[in-house]
Amino acid sequence: MAKTTVGGASRRRVLRLAGGGLALAALGAGAAGCREDDVDEPAAGGDKPAGSKEPSAGGGGEDGKAPKALWSQSVPAETYGDNDELVAVAGMVIASGSPLSARDAATGKERWSLPDGAAPGAPLLLGDGTLYLASGKYDGTVSGYDPATGKETWQGRLGKEYRQPRPIAVDARQVYVVAEILEKDNSSHTNLIAALDAGSGKIVWSEQRDLGTEQNGIHAAVQGRHLVYTDFKKNLTVRDTSTGRQVWTQKTDKTNYGFFTVHEGLVIVPQGERLQAFTLADGARKWSVKAGHLTVFKEPAVVDGVLYIADTARTVRALDPATGKEIWQSKALAEAGFQVPRQYVKAGKLLCAATDLDKDGGVAALDAATGELRWTFNDGTGDHHSWLVATDGKRVFALHGKKLHALPV
Repeated sequence: MAKTTVGGASRRRVLRLAGGGLALAALGAGAAGCREDDVDEPAAGGDKPAGSKEPSAGGGGEDGKAPKALWSQSVPAETYGDNDELVAVAGMVIASGSPLSARDAATGKERWSLPDGAAPGAPLLLGDGTLYLASGKYDGTVSGYDPATGKETWQGRLGKEYRQPRPIAVDARQVYVVAEILEKDNSSHTNLIAALDAGSGKIVWSEQRDLGTEQNGIHAAVQGRHLVYTDFKKNLTVRDTSTGRQVWTQKTDKTNYGFFTVHEGLVIVPQGERLQAFTLADGARKWSVKAGHLTVFKEPAVVDGVLYIADTARTVRALDPATGKEIWQSKALAEAGFQVPRQYVKAGKLLCAATDLDKDGGVAALDAATGELRWTFNDGTGDHHSWLVATDGKRVFALHGKKLHALPV
């Protein structure tokens, strides 16, 4: 996304979202990333908004200063900037990569690793205490692991007539996957979506998707009996989780490459200058919010019952997701010269937002109640990868390329 002009598409964003599928096709069965040695090193903080040139000695960025990292490590990360490529769970922080490396959240030390890791670009999905991965072995399996130990606890397989199954969403009962349907000549022109039982791994249902739909660029979420997903073809689709039956689908003019969020029976989708909410039951529009003049909305997120979203003018809004009514609006990032955030996590009283690939980006901490800017953080590496954030409630983890930092709350 870097810097985006109104009406223009970000080439980097297209490459990022397509990256998972491109990597699957190009890397082949022997794909593996290179492991870097563990290195404990200090991380630089940003010097905004208070103008300090040195990170503070500790705490969450006192007096507007950027916080000093509790620890920083080099990790074998292979990410494309999707929000589900960094997770914090069971005392571990895990970044997508090969090998897949789990770090102790308190110290940064590696606790376990998986040699074949996760397929590049595939999400790290958490459900009912299990970490679900598309196999890096490219053998058609979807596996579940104990995130505390890295031991495999579950496996699902569609069959030899399907290729590259990738999990896209999970709930307490099922794991939802997409996969290519193989022809006799080993080519593929169509794909399917299926539900695998979270206990047995067996297929509960499978449905062939329409001709012309793509396996790549899919974003999905589950809420109750509804599975919601979007793709590069600008389809917004809702299926019944019990049967796989398509409840409704519609074309969206602009979906910011398929990003959306769900909340209590609503799917909330940015479409250019408008943010719209549709009911999951029938696709009826519930509410709509318009951005400012010549600006468009970016990725939304519902965190602790509040909808957060930024626009290309670098205005951040906190909205009631049920009604679209504004709770607060902040122009603090624009005033500080910070870039547009694209991912949000809440830690304590702070809303931490990560930007896409930009030398002036990084992680910004806003007061979750008011939108006031508390501090910003950038490691100064100039790496071209997007920033990703996750939290365990005690720390905020920031991944930038192959550098993973733990920041105090």
